[in-house]
Formats: sequence, C-alpha cells, structure tokens
Amino acid sequence: MADKLTIGFLGAGKMATALARGFVNAELVFPREIMASDPYATARDHFAAEVGAAVTANNGEVAQFAQVLILATKPDQVAPALAEIHPYITSHHLLISIAAGVTLAKLQAALPAGARVIRVMPNTPALIGAGASAYALGAQATPGDAELAGRLLSAVGLALPVKEVLLDAVTGLSGSGPAYGYQFIEALSDGGVAAGLPRDVATRLAAQTMLGAAKMVLETGLHPGVLKDQVTSPGGTTIEGLHELEKGHLRGTVMSAVRAATERSKKLGHA
Repeated sequence: MADKLTIGFLGAGKMATALARGFVNAELVFPREIMASDPYATARDHFAAEVGAAVTANNGEVAQFAQVLILATKPDQVAPALAEIHPYITSHHLLISIAAGVTLAKLQAALPAGARVIRVMPNTPALIGAGASAYALGAQATPGDAELAGRLLSAVGLALPVKEVLLDAVTGLSGSGPAYGYQFIEALSDGGVAAGLPRDVATRLAAQTMLGAAKMVLETGLHPGVLKDQVTSPGGTTIEGLHELEKGHLRGTVMSAVRAATERSKKLGHA
C-alpha cells in the first residue's frame, strides 16, 4: 500500500460510521482521507456529521477517491454496488467487505480478475470501540493487506484472522453474541429486582459485572472455568446460583443458540 491511506465506504450506515470514527480516533487517517457513498441523504448527512468526511451518492466516485474500499451495504445491495465500481477497480485497490453472508467467491466474481478482497464479520459493539471482528483473506490478498485489515479493525476492538469456512461460526458466536449478552444482563437485572433491588441499580450492577467478567478473561488469559472456580467457595452463595443455572441447562442452551445462528448464517450465505 502507498504511504498515504485513503478509505472509501460503500454504504454510510451505523457500522460504516463506527468504523470510520474508529479509524480517525486511532489516527490511522484524517477525515479528509475518507469518503462514503449512500443512496440515502439521511445516512450521508449523519456520516458527514459524525466523521467530518466527504459523502456522495455515487459509488464510482468513492472508488476513484480511495485505495481501500469498505463494502458496508446490505447483502441485497452488494451486486449493484460492485457493478458500479467495477470499471474503476485497479490493482491498487483493496476491497474489505462487511456484508453478511456474501462469500469471497461471490465478491471476487463481481470484480475484475486479480482483485484483492478481504471478508470481515464485525459486531455492533464496534460502535463504542469494543467490537469483536474476524476476517478471511481472498485468494489475491497479500500479507500487507492482512496486516492493514488487522490494524484497521483493531481500531474498533478485537480483530482475529480466520479461514473463511469459519466465518459462519463467527457470525453465530460474536456476530449474534451481543444479543445473547444483552438478554443475560436483562435476566440478571430481573433477578436483582426480584430480590429487592431498584431497576436502575440492578441493571447497572448486572452490566458492570458482565463487563468485569469479560475483562478478567481477556486480561488474565485464564480459562473461564478457572475464574469461575475462584469466585465459588465451598458451601457458599455462588455455588447455589451455579447449581440453578445447571438445572436450567444454561450452557447447553447457549451452545445450541450459537449453533443455530451458525446454521442460519450458512443458509443465508447460499440464498
């Protein structure tokens, strides 16, 4: 890649805005080195206000402006968007797609031969810089492309390289996972309310507890089971709670949720 990095977004929705803000906040690029396209004026105006970057309704204009193109459209808009930029794609371009379920093969087939493509599965906590993303390289992507993708995605959270065949599992786990987490936090809060806590206190305690537990896993490197055991004293309160969770098949239910979401992602990818 050239020393001067320019980034174009095809689609200016919430995820595109979050990524662009992350790139700017991490000082990877200046706002003037970003451009986004979107058919909807409201999306363009919001992106421009949040990022301070140029916007347009023309995908081709973005392709002519930027070396790195981030495909952030809905899956059903991928084909027309790629058709619009096809005449402008050169060997200097790298396309990073966050379009759910659209395979590398489909992306490469819609672009000129030899196009460099990377497919990414992000999640919504990228909006606050706490995302979890996984990415897979296309056949023509270079080690430098992989390094750049990792650097960009790390600006909004955790970024891990995987084989493309695993991206459906990533979708079922971290792509859909925030919703599972929200439901568990809500359930913890409900339990606190049932035990007598005010709702606002219960919800804040529940959310902070899950945040702290997650940080302990990431920062200590210890297995979650080891950390669980450190909280669980013989004959204490925690083991009683864990016993109830086991009776409710919590772990098996969560595993089934991830597998079901993974299977759904596979079906959508072949639609």
